[in-house]
Amino acid sequence: MKPSGRIFSTLWHKPVLYWAFYDWANSAFATTIMAGFFPIFFKQYWSVGDPSLSTFRLGVANSVASFILVLLAPLLGAMGDRGHSRLRFLLGFTVLGVVGSAALYWVQQGAWQWAVVFYVAASIGFWGGLIFYDSLLLDVASPKNYDLVSGFGYGMGYLGGGILFAINVWMTLKPSVFGIADSANAVKISFMMVAVWWSVFSIPLLFGVKEVKSVTPLSIGRLITSAVCELLNTFHQIRRYRALLIFLLAYWLYIDGVNTVIKMAVDYGLSLGFSASSLIVALLLVQCIGFPAAILFGWLGNRYGALGGILIGITVYVSVTIYAVFMHDVSEFYYLAMAIGLVQGGVQSLSRSWFGALVPTERAGEFFGFYNMTGKFASVLGPTLMGVTALLVGTRYSMLSLIVLFVSGSVLLVKAHHAAQ
Repeated sequence: MKPSGRIFSTLWHKPVLYWAFYDWANSAFATTIMAGFFPIFFKQYWSVGDPSLSTFRLGVANSVASFILVLLAPLLGAMGDRGHSRLRFLLGFTVLGVVGSAALYWVQQGAWQWAVVFYVAASIGFWGGLIFYDSLLLDVASPKNYDLVSGFGYGMGYLGGGILFAINVWMTLKPSVFGIADSANAVKISFMMVAVWWSVFSIPLLFGVKEVKSVTPLSIGRLITSAVCELLNTFHQIRRYRALLIFLLAYWLYIDGVNTVIKMAVDYGLSLGFSASSLIVALLLVQCIGFPAAILFGWLGNRYGALGGILIGITVYVSVTIYAVFMHDVSEFYYLAMAIGLVQGGVQSLSRSWFGALVPTERAGEFFGFYNMTGKFASVLGPTLMGVTALLVGTRYSMLSLIVLFVSGSVLLVKAHHAAQ
């Protein structure tokens, strides 16, 4: 079979397609709410006033959600494995994310505290669900196709999230076309549309994918006890997984920078005086470029290995954070958005597939719990670090605080590669 035919048959396999549609579903939250409208609406509608104070509040909100996931992720992953309940946990977190997103519709102007509460709840639903979604990669694909399928998932996320985001942007720019009173109401309706989109397109995965069962299901009491024992055993034997441990340390550092850029880029642009509409266009550029780029990175990883692709992406991120300090024109922000769009999905997808190749299949949920815990623990530091830097020396220089995370993460990533040989 020709390579193109093998790729098509791999990606068009029903479990793979159903699995990838969840990325299409939950990316609506990542684009329309987390990266797009929430930072803008928070600064201009819910938390009006000092831009630096608003940046600090947004950073703390992101960090609170991340810290909660840090505490819960490994235990939840282990419970999902032991109870054959990863799909049920995924459903529960999806419901939390959907409800939190929808609730933002009713938050009144100036009520930034309620906005934070519902945003944190939706973020926990989003990130918590990823623990179980990521681990299901091992159930729908063979090890040789992890890079390809992981990249396809991220590509579907960019496409699905980008389509809804484009519609939402149109609604806010031309609310009268949709019979909406003004742009503020259009943004609120967009939050509700995210909730509907997320729930509808989660159905194929939640009801069409079967997780691999390797142990006998347990009652809830024994499930919790068994999961705790399993975690303690893993901590006790963690030195056996040297390559995996080094990789997690590397991932902890560089993915912090990636996630912080995703969460704080729009707020950063607003603080530099760029218009909200210009920043929305930049986010759309990321989505348009990210769709084919993520799939391309998946193919490159499948063909040549994940290390080179991740290092290329990290190099681009370092260049972006340095250039951002000297940025004065919105056109420069567009150039940076295009650069990020080329590598963002690639770094994320190749990290997921590389980690998947290191973990034992029967403990995928537990280990992906550690994987997501590592990413979220890093995100506790990143947004807060950027927010505190903005308060101390100004927003323009806050991006520079991320460089040390990218560089040190790269060094450890190379060590992880050597350890796995």
